[in-house]
Amino acid sequence: MAEATFIPQHKLSDSRYSRTIEIADWIITATNRPIINAAETDTLQSNLGFPLPEMTFGNNSLCLKHKPSNWEYTFKTLEALRAVKNGELVDGDGGVKVGYADAWLKSRTDPDSVLPLPETTPTKHYDWTYTSAYPGHCNIQDAFLPAESSNANHTIPLSELTRQDPILFYAEIPLYEDELHDNGSSHFLIRIRVMPGCIFILSRFTLRVDNVLFRAFDTRIYHSLTNSPGIVVRERSGWEAPYEQIKRLLPKKDDLNPLTDHNFIAKSLSLLPSELSQKSGAGTNWRSLGTRLDVAHLDTNSLQSGIENLKL
Repeated sequence: MAEATFIPQHKLSDSRYSRTIEIADWIITATNRPIINAAETDTLQSNLGFPLPEMTFGNNSLCLKHKPSNWEYTFKTLEALRAVKNGELVDGDGGVKVGYADAWLKSRTDPDSVLPLPETTPTKHYDWTYTSAYPGHCNIQDAFLPAESSNANHTIPLSELTRQDPILFYAEIPLYEDELHDNGSSHFLIRIRVMPGCIFILSRFTLRVDNVLFRAFDTRIYHSLTNSPGIVVRERSGWEAPYEQIKRLLPKKDDLNPLTDHNFIAKSLSLLPSELSQKSGAGTNWRSLGTRLDVAHLDTNSLQSGIENLKL
Protein backbone atom coordinates (compact mmCIF):
# COMPACT_ATOMS: atom_id res chain seq x y z
CA MET A 1 0.00 0.00 0.00
CA ALA A 2 1.37 3.40 -1.00
CA GLU A 3 2.20 5.77 1.84
CA ALA A 4 -0.23 8.67 2.15
CA THR A 5 1.20 12.09 1.25
CA PHE A 6 1.20 14.65 4.03
CA ILE A 7 -0.77 17.72 2.94
CA PRO A 8 0.51 20.88 4.65
CA GLN A 9 -1.91 23.50 5.91
CA HIS A 10 -2.72 26.01 3.19
CA LYS A 11 -5.38 28.51 2.20
CA LEU A 12 -6.82 29.06 -1.28
CA SER A 13 -8.74 32.14 -2.36
CA ASP A 14 -10.20 33.24 -5.68
CA SER A 15 -11.48 36.44 -7.21
CA ARG A 16 -12.73 37.18 -10.71
CA TYR A 17 -9.26 37.41 -12.28
CA SER A 18 -6.84 36.02 -9.71
CA ARG A 19 -6.10 32.98 -7.58
CA THR A 20 -3.99 32.93 -4.40
CA ILE A 21 -2.47 30.25 -2.23
CA GLU A 22 -1.00 30.88 1.20
CA ILE A 23 1.28 28.03 2.23
CA ALA A 24 4.11 27.88 4.77
CA ASP A 25 5.84 31.29 4.58
CA TRP A 26 4.55 32.13 1.11
CA ILE A 27 1.76 34.10 -0.53
CA ILE A 28 1.48 33.31 -4.25
CA THR A 29 -0.94 35.12 -6.57
CA ALA A 30 -1.61 34.37 -10.23
CA THR A 31 -3.52 37.05 -12.17
CA ASN A 32 -5.21 36.15 -15.45
CA ARG A 33 -7.09 38.93 -17.21
CA PRO A 34 -8.36 39.32 -20.81
CA ILE A 35 -6.31 40.83 -23.63
CA ILE A 36 -5.85 44.55 -23.03
CA ASN A 37 -8.25 46.99 -24.67
CA ALA A 38 -7.46 49.74 -27.18
CA ALA A 39 -6.78 52.44 -24.58
CA GLU A 40 -4.49 50.15 -22.60
CA THR A 41 -2.74 49.14 -25.82
CA ASP A 42 -2.03 52.77 -26.71
CA THR A 43 -0.63 53.46 -23.25
CA LEU A 44 1.58 50.35 -23.17
CA GLN A 45 2.74 50.88 -26.76
CA SER A 46 3.71 54.45 -25.94
CA ASN A 47 5.57 53.22 -22.87
CA LEU A 48 7.54 50.60 -24.80
CA GLY A 49 8.09 52.50 -28.03
CA PHE A 50 7.15 49.71 -30.46
CA PRO A 51 3.97 47.92 -31.65
CA LEU A 52 2.59 45.30 -29.28
CA PRO A 53 2.11 41.60 -30.08
CA GLU A 54 -1.30 40.73 -31.51
CA MET A 55 -2.40 39.13 -28.24
CA THR A 56 -1.01 41.06 -25.29
CA PHE A 57 -2.19 40.14 -21.80
CA GLY A 58 -0.86 43.34 -20.32
CA ASN A 59 -2.41 42.92 -16.88
CA ASN A 60 -1.30 39.34 -16.26
CA SER A 61 1.24 38.50 -13.59
CA LEU A 62 2.57 35.95 -11.13
CA CYS A 63 3.87 37.13 -7.77
CA LEU A 64 5.57 35.12 -5.01
CA LYS A 65 6.13 36.76 -1.63
CA HIS A 66 8.16 35.23 1.20
CA LYS A 67 6.58 36.79 4.29
CA PRO A 68 9.43 36.53 6.85
CA SER A 69 11.98 38.26 4.60
CA ASN A 70 9.72 40.35 2.30
CA TRP A 71 11.55 38.71 -0.62
CA GLU A 72 9.40 38.88 -3.76
CA TYR A 73 9.72 37.40 -7.21
CA THR A 74 7.38 38.55 -9.97
CA PHE A 75 6.57 37.94 -13.63
CA LYS A 76 4.78 40.73 -15.51
CA THR A 77 3.89 41.22 -19.16
CA LEU A 78 5.28 44.76 -19.29
CA GLU A 79 8.67 43.61 -18.01
CA ALA A 80 8.74 40.68 -20.44
CA LEU A 81 8.17 43.12 -23.31
CA ARG A 82 10.79 45.51 -21.94
CA ALA A 83 13.28 42.69 -22.59
CA VAL A 84 12.43 42.79 -26.32
CA LYS A 85 15.11 44.76 -28.17
CA ASN A 86 13.88 48.24 -29.04
CA GLY A 87 16.15 49.82 -31.64
CA GLU A 88 18.53 48.54 -34.27
CA LEU A 89 19.58 44.96 -33.62
CA VAL A 90 23.31 44.38 -33.09
CA ASP A 91 25.51 41.32 -32.66
CA GLY A 92 24.20 39.18 -29.81
CA ASP A 93 20.56 40.26 -30.16
CA GLY A 94 19.77 37.18 -32.27
CA GLY A 95 18.23 39.12 -35.13
CA VAL A 96 16.18 37.01 -37.55
CA LYS A 97 15.43 37.60 -41.22
CA VAL A 98 12.33 36.04 -42.78
CA GLY A 99 13.11 32.86 -44.71
CA TYR A 100 11.98 33.99 -48.14
CA ALA A 101 13.88 37.29 -47.96
CA ASP A 102 17.03 35.86 -49.58
CA ALA A 103 15.06 34.33 -52.45
CA TRP A 104 13.15 37.58 -52.91
CA LEU A 105 16.40 39.53 -53.03
CA LYS A 106 18.02 37.09 -55.48
CA SER A 107 15.06 37.31 -57.84
CA ARG A 108 15.45 41.07 -58.01
CA THR A 109 19.23 41.22 -58.34
CA ASP A 110 19.67 38.95 -61.35
CA PRO A 111 22.48 40.24 -63.63
CA ASP A 112 19.95 40.88 -66.39
CA SER A 113 17.55 42.71 -64.14
CA VAL A 114 17.00 46.41 -64.71
CA LEU A 115 15.44 46.85 -61.28
CA PRO A 116 17.46 48.83 -58.76
CA LEU A 117 18.91 47.03 -55.73
CA PRO A 118 16.35 47.00 -52.93
CA GLU A 119 17.09 48.47 -49.54
CA THR A 120 18.12 45.56 -47.30
CA THR A 121 18.46 47.43 -44.03
CA PRO A 122 15.81 46.18 -41.58
CA THR A 123 12.85 48.54 -41.67
CA LYS A 124 11.57 47.73 -38.20
CA HIS A 125 13.15 49.61 -35.33
CA TYR A 126 12.61 46.74 -32.89
CA ASP A 127 12.91 42.95 -32.75
CA TRP A 128 9.90 41.91 -34.80
CA THR A 129 10.08 38.34 -33.36
CA TYR A 130 9.41 39.65 -29.84
CA THR A 131 12.26 37.50 -28.50
CA SER A 132 12.46 37.94 -24.73
CA ALA A 133 14.91 36.30 -22.33
CA TYR A 134 13.01 37.74 -19.37
CA PRO A 135 13.43 35.46 -16.32
CA GLY A 136 11.13 37.36 -14.00
CA HIS A 137 12.43 39.93 -11.54
CA CYS A 138 13.21 40.18 -7.84
CA ASN A 139 12.58 43.10 -5.50
CA ILE A 140 16.12 42.79 -4.14
CA GLN A 141 19.10 43.61 -6.32
CA ASP A 142 21.72 40.86 -6.70
CA ALA A 143 19.61 38.40 -4.67
CA PHE A 144 20.82 35.50 -6.83
CA LEU A 145 24.35 34.12 -6.74
CA PRO A 146 25.93 31.44 -8.96
CA ALA A 147 25.05 27.93 -7.82
CA GLU A 148 27.75 25.75 -6.26
CA SER A 149 28.22 22.64 -8.39
CA SER A 150 29.17 20.60 -5.30
CA ASN A 151 26.02 21.55 -3.36
CA ALA A 152 23.17 19.09 -3.89
CA ASN A 153 20.66 21.72 -2.75
CA HIS A 154 21.70 24.01 -5.61
CA THR A 155 19.91 21.92 -8.24
CA ILE A 156 16.34 21.29 -9.33
CA PRO A 157 15.40 17.71 -8.30
CA LEU A 158 13.68 16.27 -11.35
CA SER A 159 12.80 13.08 -9.45
CA GLU A 160 10.64 15.09 -7.06
CA LEU A 161 8.94 17.01 -9.86
CA THR A 162 8.02 13.84 -11.74
CA ARG A 163 6.42 12.16 -8.73
CA GLN A 164 2.64 11.88 -8.73
CA ASP A 165 2.27 14.23 -5.76
CA PRO A 166 -1.01 16.10 -5.25
CA ILE A 167 -1.13 19.53 -6.87
CA LEU A 168 -2.42 22.06 -4.37
CA PHE A 169 -2.29 25.05 -6.73
CA TYR A 170 -1.87 25.36 -10.49
CA ALA A 171 -2.05 28.24 -12.94
CA GLU A 172 -1.16 29.06 -16.55
CA ILE A 173 -0.51 32.73 -17.22
CA PRO A 174 -0.07 33.86 -20.84
CA LEU A 175 1.88 37.08 -21.32
CA TYR A 176 1.74 37.54 -25.10
CA GLU A 177 1.48 35.81 -28.46
CA ASP A 178 1.97 36.93 -32.07
CA GLU A 179 1.72 35.21 -35.46
CA LEU A 180 4.56 37.34 -36.89
CA HIS A 181 2.58 38.41 -39.96
CA ASP A 182 1.97 34.73 -40.86
CA ASN A 183 5.70 33.98 -40.77
CA GLY A 184 5.59 31.89 -37.59
CA SER A 185 4.73 32.35 -33.94
CA SER A 186 6.09 34.08 -30.84
CA HIS A 187 4.68 32.92 -27.51
CA PHE A 188 5.34 33.62 -23.81
CA LEU A 189 3.63 31.55 -21.10
CA ILE A 190 4.18 30.93 -17.38
CA ARG A 191 3.08 27.83 -15.46
CA ILE A 192 3.19 27.32 -11.71
CA ARG A 193 2.35 24.35 -9.55
CA VAL A 194 2.53 24.07 -5.78
CA MET A 195 2.81 20.58 -4.30
CA PRO A 196 3.01 19.46 -0.68
CA GLY A 197 6.79 19.64 -0.72
CA CYS A 198 7.73 22.33 -3.21
CA ILE A 199 6.96 25.27 -5.49
CA PHE A 200 7.87 24.94 -9.16
CA ILE A 201 7.59 27.54 -11.93
CA LEU A 202 8.26 27.19 -15.65
CA SER A 203 8.40 30.41 -17.65
CA ARG A 204 8.75 29.69 -21.37
CA PHE A 205 9.28 31.83 -24.45
CA THR A 206 9.11 29.97 -27.79
CA LEU A 207 9.69 31.24 -31.30
CA ARG A 208 9.06 29.70 -34.70
CA VAL A 209 10.11 31.55 -37.82
CA ASP A 210 8.96 29.43 -40.75
CA ASN A 211 11.77 27.93 -42.81
CA VAL A 212 14.37 29.78 -40.71
CA LEU A 213 14.65 28.69 -37.06
CA PHE A 214 13.16 27.65 -33.75
CA ARG A 215 14.15 29.26 -30.45
CA ALA A 216 13.21 28.80 -26.79
CA PHE A 217 14.09 30.42 -23.50
CA ASP A 218 13.05 28.68 -20.27
CA THR A 219 13.26 29.88 -16.69
CA ARG A 220 12.70 27.19 -14.07
CA ILE A 221 12.32 28.17 -10.43
CA TYR A 222 12.24 25.65 -7.61
CA HIS A 223 11.82 26.02 -3.85
CA SER A 224 11.57 23.19 -1.34
CA LEU A 225 8.95 23.78 1.36
CA THR A 226 10.59 21.18 3.61
CA ASN A 227 14.34 21.72 3.37
CA SER A 228 16.29 24.16 5.51
CA PRO A 229 17.96 26.58 4.96
CA GLY A 230 15.43 28.03 2.55
CA ILE A 231 16.76 28.73 -0.92
CA VAL A 232 15.27 29.42 -4.33
CA VAL A 233 16.96 27.70 -7.26
CA ARG A 234 16.71 29.33 -10.68
CA GLU A 235 17.74 27.78 -13.99
CA ARG A 236 17.77 29.86 -17.19
CA SER A 237 18.25 28.12 -20.52
CA GLY A 238 18.29 29.31 -24.13
CA TRP A 239 18.17 27.03 -27.18
CA GLU A 240 18.06 27.59 -30.93
CA ALA A 241 18.25 25.47 -34.08
CA PRO A 242 17.64 25.77 -37.83
CA TYR A 243 14.06 25.07 -38.89
CA GLU A 244 14.95 21.96 -40.92
CA GLN A 245 16.81 20.41 -37.99
CA ILE A 246 13.68 20.40 -35.82
CA LYS A 247 11.53 19.39 -38.75
CA ARG A 248 13.58 16.19 -39.04
CA LEU A 249 12.45 15.24 -35.51
CA LEU A 250 8.76 15.07 -36.46
CA PRO A 251 7.14 11.76 -35.41
CA LYS A 252 5.37 11.65 -38.80
CA LYS A 253 7.21 13.40 -41.61
CA ASP A 254 4.00 14.36 -43.41
CA ASP A 255 2.37 15.82 -40.27
CA LEU A 256 3.68 19.34 -39.58
CA ASN A 257 1.24 20.10 -36.75
CA PRO A 258 3.79 19.46 -33.96
CA LEU A 259 5.83 22.37 -35.33
CA THR A 260 3.13 24.69 -34.00
CA ASP A 261 3.18 23.01 -30.57
CA HIS A 262 5.24 25.09 -28.13
CA ASN A 263 5.95 22.07 -25.93
CA PHE A 264 7.16 19.99 -28.89
CA ILE A 265 9.45 22.84 -29.97
CA ALA A 266 11.00 23.29 -26.53
CA LYS A 267 11.39 19.55 -25.92
CA SER A 268 12.97 18.97 -29.34
CA LEU A 269 15.44 21.81 -28.81
CA SER A 270 16.42 20.51 -25.37
CA LEU A 271 17.04 17.00 -26.73
CA LEU A 272 19.53 18.18 -29.34
CA PRO A 273 23.23 18.02 -28.42
CA SER A 274 24.06 21.18 -26.48
CA GLU A 275 26.96 21.86 -28.85
CA LEU A 276 24.33 22.42 -31.53
CA SER A 277 21.36 23.97 -29.73
CA GLN A 278 23.15 26.00 -27.04
CA LYS A 279 26.34 27.05 -28.79
CA SER A 280 26.11 27.15 -32.59
CA GLY A 281 22.31 27.49 -32.54
CA ALA A 282 20.93 28.77 -35.84
CA GLY A 283 23.90 31.03 -36.50
CA THR A 284 22.33 34.19 -35.05
CA ASN A 285 24.91 34.54 -32.25
CA TRP A 286 22.06 35.03 -29.76
CA ARG A 287 23.65 35.90 -26.43
CA SER A 288 21.06 34.01 -24.38
CA LEU A 289 22.10 30.56 -25.60
CA GLY A 290 23.29 28.18 -22.87
CA THR A 291 22.23 27.32 -19.32
CA ARG A 292 22.84 29.30 -16.14
CA LEU A 293 22.06 28.09 -12.63
CA ASP A 294 21.86 30.40 -9.62
CA VAL A 295 20.34 30.50 -6.14
CA ALA A 296 18.83 33.01 -3.73
CA HIS A 297 19.12 32.44 0.02
CA LEU A 298 16.01 33.34 1.98
CA ASP A 299 18.01 34.47 4.96
CA THR A 300 16.05 37.21 6.69
CA ASN A 301 19.07 39.21 7.86
CA SER A 302 20.96 39.26 4.56
CA LEU A 303 17.84 39.98 2.53
CA GLN A 304 16.82 42.78 4.85
CA SER A 305 20.29 44.25 4.38
CA GLY A 306 19.75 44.11 0.62
CA ILE A 307 16.43 45.94 0.94
CA GLU A 308 18.02 48.66 3.08
CA ASN A 309 20.79 49.11 0.52
CA LEU A 310 18.18 49.71 -2.18
CA LYS A 311 16.63 52.47 -0.09
CA LEU A 312 19.94 54.36 0.22
